[in-house]
Amino acid sequence: MKANNAETPESSSAVDTIKWIVVFVLLAAAVVGNYLYGDMSVAIRAAGVVVVIAAALGVAATTSKGKVAISFAREARMEIRKVVWPTRQETMQTTLIVLAVSIVMALALWGIDGIMVRLVSFATGV
Repeated sequence: MKANNAETPESSSAVDTIKWIVVFVLLAAAVVGNYLYGDMSVAIRAAGVVVVIAAALGVAATTSKGKVAISFAREARMEIRKVVWPTRQETMQTTLIVLAVSIVMALALWGIDGIMVRLVSFATGV
């Protein structure tokens, strides 16, 4: 937590609890409203559900766990920017190598399986 936080942990926790209750009530309202207004146009119901879910996410983002989640998402986005993605040629070469090795292994296992079946049938006389 930040040192200049004016709220006490108890009041922050109580406010967060109320906010989470509001979030769950909004989500339940989206589900129930979608069910109750089933005779309305799908586009109108979808728009209503999207608006209610956006409101729920907005409320959730103001909680302490919501702020941590947003911070994590920002950091993950920065890390993704640091990734060096393979070129098209590297991707194609790697894909072909994996495909070739998979085919060779499949043929080898098929051959071993055939040999084992013949050995077992020879040993059992079936």
